[in-house]
Parts: sequence; structure tokens; C-alpha cells
Amino acid sequence: MATIRLFCLVVLSTFLWQHVIAQRIVAVGDLHGDLFRTMTILKFSGIVDDEGHWAGGDTIFVQTGDIVDRGDDTIKLYQLIQQLQEEALLQGGRVVSILGNHEVMNLSGDWRYVSQGDIRSFGGVEERKKSFAPEGWIGRDLMEKNLTAKVGTSVFVHGGIHPSFAQDGIDGINLKTRQTILDYVESRGRFDPHKVFGGHGPSWYRGYALEDDSICSVLDSALELLGADRMVMGHTVQRDGMIHTRCGGKAVLIDIGISHVYGGHFGSLEIVDDELTAIYRDGRRRLLVDRKAKLVHQEL
Repeated sequence: MATIRLFCLVVLSTFLWQHVIAQRIVAVGDLHGDLFRTMTILKFSGIVDDEGHWAGGDTIFVQTGDIVDRGDDTIKLYQLIQQLQEEALLQGGRVVSILGNHEVMNLSGDWRYVSQGDIRSFGGVEERKKSFAPEGWIGRDLMEKNLTAKVGTSVFVHGGIHPSFAQDGIDGINLKTRQTILDYVESRGRFDPHKVFGGHGPSWYRGYALEDDSICSVLDSALELLGADRMVMGHTVQRDGMIHTRCGGKAVLIDIGISHVYGGHFGSLEIVDDELTAIYRDGRRRLLVDRKAKLVHQEL
């Protein structure tokens, strides 16, 4: 009887997770191999303590992909994410780590953006290949990740979800990812029947970040299909190092160029009760959207 009761509680908690999900969500964009700036951001965002251990309580921490490439700290960053995933659960929190296009590239053997320092940290090319293989310690973890996640009323994705993919829903997109990724990796990027890893797919699409304001109607369609209020995206660097919104706050762009390769900017997005706040090294700024959908910073 106790076993049945425990099972029911687990099922109920899973069902309610999207709605209850903690009072606080913190999201960070592309890290690209920069441990120092990642740790600095996580500390001032209240996610880790000075020793690098989970300090976020029941916070949901979302990382929208592209941990790897460009910088040298791949091993330490993936170790950190795996560690925080375990520690967060002990405090009632959660870490949601999403596949970026660079994760998929590395899995499928595309190393164009891998630094020499990164390769040396693994002990050479062969050891790095083993680590990113489907049975390797990084590859195995990445193969289990999703391309998108819905947390509360927000959808998180690396690039963006076009309506042609949104029609499958969050679960449908992730199911196609799971069904395809092993064959995609083993074929070195040639097998992709659903085009889920292609240029129009969720890990690559940049329309909501780069196209003119007419794209907002496309985003509206995608959000309606996904049952969400907003889409939070990395992938497209905001060169001023600031988090930006578009389409009346329905598109939130959080790739601020954290890695030193992109200027080494510091910042995270906080969502509490649907209120969006940018957390920077020099303070917190509430994100307000005017009628023309341009970002306004309000000092707190």
C-alpha cells in the first residue's frame, strides 16, 4: 500500500511540475567553454555558493545549450552541470539542460569550433572522441537531453521553434529527437528524416531573433500550438551583452555573449510569477516591453 501511495505521489508531482515548478526560474544562454564567467554568473544569480555547490533551493535553473566549443573548459562545465543536476534535486530544485546546435555538432563529429586547449584538456583527440561517443561520459548524457522544455508558461529552446515544429508539441519534438539522434550521430549528420537538426530546426532557427517585426505573427502561432506565453532562446548573440525581448515580450533572447570569445558578458534571466528580470553583475533590471516591443530597462 505504501508503495502504491508513493507511486501516486510521484505521478502527481510529475503532472503538476509544469504548473507549480518553484517560484523562481533562472535561465542562462550559451556558455561556450568559459567556466570562470559561468561560475561568476551562477554565484550572483543565487544558483551556487562560493564552493560551486547548489545554493538555489527550489529554483529551476535552465541552460539553453552550447556549453561546448570556442573555449577550453568543456570538461569542467559538463561536470558542473551534472553535479548541479544531482544537488538541485536534494533541495527541491531542478536543472534543465537543453541541447544546442554545438552539442549536436560535436556528437556527430563536427569539430570546426573546438579549441586546441579543449582537446588538450581531454588528453588528445582520441580521448575526446571517446568522451563524445554515444557511450562516452559526455555523449551518453547528451544523447538523453531534449531539444526543448516547457517550464511554467515559458518554452526554452536553443534556437527557436517554428510553427512547422511547434505543431508536434513539446513532447513530439523531443520524441523525434530521441528517435533520430543516434542515427544522426552515427551517420555523421546525414540521417535526419524529420529535419529536426537542420537549419530550420529548434537548435538552429534564428527567425525570431533576426527577422523583421512580421515574424511576431509566426511566433504567436508557434506559442499557441505550444500552449505557452513566451519563448526563451539562446543561439543568437546580443552584441551589447544585454538580454533583449521582442514581440511584446514573447521572444526573450538570452545569448549575451558569456564566453570571452564573444566579449565575456555576465548575466542571467530570472522569471518569477511571469515577471522577467535581467540579473547583471552590477545589479538587477526588470524587463519591461513597450507597445513597439522594444526593451526597456528599469532599475530595481
